[in-house]
Amino acid sequence: MKAILPTLDENRKRPYYLQLYDYISNAIIRGDILEGEKLPSLRNLAKSTGLSITTIEQCYNQLLVEGYIFSKAQSGYYVSKVFPHSETTVPVEKGLSVPQYSDMQSALADEPKVFRHDPGCFDFNKWKKCMNKILTEYSSTLFFEGDPQGESVLRREIARYLYISRGVSCSPEQIIIGAGTQQITNHLATILRKLGIEHVSLESPGYLPVRNIFRDRGFSITDVVVADDGLVIEKLPANVRTAAYLSPSNNMFTGAVMPVGRRYELLNWAKANDSYIIEDDYDSELRYFGKPIPALKSLENSDRVIYLGSFSSTLFAAVKISYMVLPAEMAWLFSSMAADYSQTCSKLEQLTLALFMETGNYRTHIKKLRNLYSQKLDLVTDTLDQAASDFIEVRNTSSGMNIVLKVTSSKSSEQLKKEAESLGLPISVLEDDLFIFYYNQLPLAEIPDLLKSLAALWHS
Repeated sequence: MKAILPTLDENRKRPYYLQLYDYISNAIIRGDILEGEKLPSLRNLAKSTGLSITTIEQCYNQLLVEGYIFSKAQSGYYVSKVFPHSETTVPVEKGLSVPQYSDMQSALADEPKVFRHDPGCFDFNKWKKCMNKILTEYSSTLFFEGDPQGESVLRREIARYLYISRGVSCSPEQIIIGAGTQQITNHLATILRKLGIEHVSLESPGYLPVRNIFRDRGFSITDVVVADDGLVIEKLPANVRTAAYLSPSNNMFTGAVMPVGRRYELLNWAKANDSYIIEDDYDSELRYFGKPIPALKSLENSDRVIYLGSFSSTLFAAVKISYMVLPAEMAWLFSSMAADYSQTCSKLEQLTLALFMETGNYRTHIKKLRNLYSQKLDLVTDTLDQAASDFIEVRNTSSGMNIVLKVTSSKSSEQLKKEAESLGLPISVLEDDLFIFYYNQLPLAEIPDLLKSLAALWHS
């Protein structure tokens, strides 16, 4: 194996562990480090690079979660199979050039019914300052209807934010803003039909409202099971043009993450099958171990990925703003039909959100939220382990705003759901013994007592 000798720049804002991650992941992509090769031990690489063992471990953990490497007990770390086909091309560097914009962004989709809420999850004072600025300094713009595609300042902020946070390079012209994921999906259904695509493939389990939209629009639907490494690509239709809708960075119900090798397989499938991938990246910012996993859209070169984003998990539920990033051909199609639609998102809220992003308030908010939600997650898992480990198993605990609970009980799932709701706990049934629990909505200080009460109620 080629020696791992990265050139580290102490003047860059990018942490050392991510500079090392860039070096190793690119070496794997180029073939300098081959499939099956063993990486140096933490101690040996720390010695050769002059970095701390902790820094090396952080780097390896990020490579591990993204699927570039795998570990063997008592043996070490080895390179995974990343490219199933030699035809796949990948940029050596993560980014191209940061779009230089100076305006704004945000978005929100449909969330479950709120029973309890944590007022500490959002700073409304900062939001109010941004809204007041729009009302006092830009009120004249509010006398005109909104752009059917979304306000240009918000689309520019989205493009900038996606590049910085998700590695997605796109132009504002490729971005469509709508009032929630469901409206965005309706627009997408129209575009797909114009392209002659009348079939969709959906994750199972997956997001039910999206299924209902495609069903009601007359699309044929294929359910594709989700395994530990994400949607099972081998179960996707062959020789049928389709749009595969999935959440590769975190399946909402299982927490499955699609490793990088499988992502390239999926991109190759889309190209070979003349199909598209709809990437729902609904809670990408809320990852609590390592950095957020790069979007599938950041890897592709064939323009086959439609990227969906929403800020419903990071703002407050009353704001319904979502967006999608379309391939160039689809963006042109939408622009040709945009005059037939009115923008249903509040222009005032779009501009407020754009200013909230431009001023840096959103990025500060995300950092605060990740810290708060990770504390809540730790407290939820610790409390349930202590109070109910004999009949409640906690699953999917690395990201997002919910966890899956497997409950062993003689009570019906509906009875268990009603008992949880009687305590004001937000919960929904996934299967007979599986529940989705939205811990993010609970005030941190109330979590121990609430979950102990839940355990007692469910156990009775």
